[in-house]
Amino acid sequence: MSKIVVIGSSNTDLTAKVKDFPKSGETIKAISSFQAMGGKGANQALAAHRLGGDVKFVTSLGKDTNGLDSLEYYRKEGLDASLSLIVDNTSSGVAMICVDEKGENSIVIISGANEMLSPRYILEIEKEILDADLIVLQMEIPYDTVKTVCDIACENNIQILLNVAPARKLDADIIQKIDILVVNETEAEIISGEIMEDIGEEVIVDKLLALGVKTIVLTMGKSGCILKNEQIYLRVPAFTVKTVDTTAAGDTFCGALATGLSKGLGWNEILEFASAAAAICVTRMGAQPSIPTEAEVHDFLRNRIVN
Repeated sequence: MSKIVVIGSSNTDLTAKVKDFPKSGETIKAISSFQAMGGKGANQALAAHRLGGDVKFVTSLGKDTNGLDSLEYYRKEGLDASLSLIVDNTSSGVAMICVDEKGENSIVIISGANEMLSPRYILEIEKEILDADLIVLQMEIPYDTVKTVCDIACENNIQILLNVAPARKLDADIIQKIDILVVNETEAEIISGEIMEDIGEEVIVDKLLALGVKTIVLTMGKSGCILKNEQIYLRVPAFTVKTVDTTAAGDTFCGALATGLSKGLGWNEILEFASAAAAICVTRMGAQPSIPTEAEVHDFLRNRIVN
């Protein structure tokens, strides 16, 4: 099994369950609330770890209660976060999340220490990063840091999986170094400059491939996902489940993709595994509390075959 290095954000999530999202100027009462660990980098690292991958996680945390609690949580989970940057005088990242009765979410992020994960620090730990066979990235850390990691990985023939979340435009220089680009509809539209409803899913995927990415994975929620590269085209349906909270579903999917790639599985098997992991995730509340284990995903798939 090859080694995965996830480089990205770590947040403490403050989640409120609400009947409906508040309108502008409106104050509402939450049905319930809770606190849990989150952040796209941490979610994807923990997902890859729980799902059977050999993972190292690189993030940036403050020396505050949230930061220390996060490190202790990763230690108890068995996730190696020993390369993480710990900074003074900056609070750890926080996310404020509202989840409505349909399981949809609205998220505000306060980046905090995540913004301190700089290109300079990446260069300081470059030797450790070069042990990776696959590097997983998202966009909740500085753009220049993502660019630096992509440069290092490309120069050393290390595979890159980039999840462009939160959505933003990408420079051509970064795009052409990406092996696997994972995007949802919004992210695909922002990068391509096209509207998916106008041109269709397959055309927007082709537009992204034309920019120089080797493999595109387009996630479409309940409509499943599409994978395309020069050799193959796959469309995999989503599993039908009762959605409670969509938080971290995309991150769980990405972590599962990384684990499947690290084990040398075929794309059909990888996408089915990732879709099952994401399906389990949305049936539970919270980001990291909702991420399933490898055994849970295999049980889920076996039960689907039996039924």
